Amino acid sequence: MLNYTSTTEAVMHKSDESVTPAAHQVSGSGLLPSKEADPVLLDRRSGSGNDHADGGHGVPELVGGDDGAAENAGTDLEVQQPGKRKWFAYLRTKDFWMVLLLGQVLSICITSTNTFSSLLAGQGTSIPAFQAFFNYVLLNIIYTSWTLYKYGIRKWFKLVLKDGWRFFILAFLDVEGNYFIVLAYRYTTILSAQLINFWAIVVVVLISLLFLHVRYHLTQYAGILLCIGGMGILFGSDHLTGANSGTASDQIKGDLFALLGATFYGLSNVFEEFLVSKRPVYEVIGQLAFWGMLINGVQAGIFDRDGFHHANWNSAVGGYLTGFTLILSLFYSLAPLLFRMSSAAFFNISLLTANFWGVAIGVKVFHLKIHWMYPIAFVLIIIGQMVYFCTESMLGEASKPWLGKNQEEGVDGWGTAKRKIARKDADANAAV
Repeated sequence: MLNYTSTTEAVMHKSDESVTPAAHQVSGSGLLPSKEADPVLLDRRSGSGNDHADGGHGVPELVGGDDGAAENAGTDLEVQQPGKRKWFAYLRTKDFWMVLLLGQVLSICITSTNTFSSLLAGQGTSIPAFQAFFNYVLLNIIYTSWTLYKYGIRKWFKLVLKDGWRFFILAFLDVEGNYFIVLAYRYTTILSAQLINFWAIVVVVLISLLFLHVRYHLTQYAGILLCIGGMGILFGSDHLTGANSGTASDQIKGDLFALLGATFYGLSNVFEEFLVSKRPVYEVIGQLAFWGMLINGVQAGIFDRDGFHHANWNSAVGGYLTGFTLILSLFYSLAPLLFRMSSAAFFNISLLTANFWGVAIGVKVFHLKIHWMYPIAFVLIIIGQMVYFCTESMLGEASKPWLGKNQEEGVDGWGTAKRKIARKDADANAAV
């Protein structure tokens, strides 16, 4: 996940290499092939409605196969769509406000992890890779344990052997995105690194267009540009106040690292959106954590040894590490839900408000002051997010084009279009 690091916090400790991106940004508008209006759902025999493999405990389904909660044989979701698109239809739904709120919760999580990193650097402890290791360990304990309970040990090993390579790629992209962004902040200026971070949004849109067959509306492009414009106002404010001041030790090297890190982030975001649309969330997060723990552990052992030995260890450091790990784990747990309900593209533009929340938290923690341009930028970014959805159908981006016309290849889980369709159909049948 892309981390739009708060510039004010980063400047305070840039020399301590404390800018630690919270791993993850993972798009596509994912609408039904004809994105013309609200779907009228007809004649569906719903599946179990559970976000797990069929047959319950001990019977997993692997990536690429039918989901355990998939429809029964012969089930078909017939979608009839009128020819005229309704404006603002999705904005009037409860789901839109849930997606908007969830995006801001994730943005605050990013800001909070940056704040804890700054506090750790203030204690003389700068171990960015090792910090993330605790997150993978905690996620592994929670989600891999639950996967083992649901599947059983034999079926879990079958999952690892057959589809582990998919999750290894996801974890590799996630870990390396973090690693190269950290390196970027060591060599280039904060402003330069943050501008290059926008490349992740470009990667998400391009990969979604080319490989997931997502087709964006003009209003979605306009919404993205408005959000980027809001971020530009934040940069302008930071420039006026000197928050983005600083010199680069190796500008070209740092910019290349930032570009590489943003590319990894964009790829991981799209890949995770694809996986959670087909598989249970606990399986995806569990496997991401399992492989991420191994990859990150090796990198931390190689690159963080010196920082680990010279770090100060006291009760304050322990508290900051605990806070960092808990919030980052919450971030990883909530991000897949946003991928299901919206897309990796919206995920990324949601995180653009992180700078605003960073200063808001910094007012209390670091005694910073909010420049008058910050609230304007925040409002512009939120307006951009609303414009992004203004021509969406009632299902929004929960309907993914790669899951088939009737979402038959998708998982029936929380936040998916398949579950929403099932519930609407069940309500209609109950009314009859």
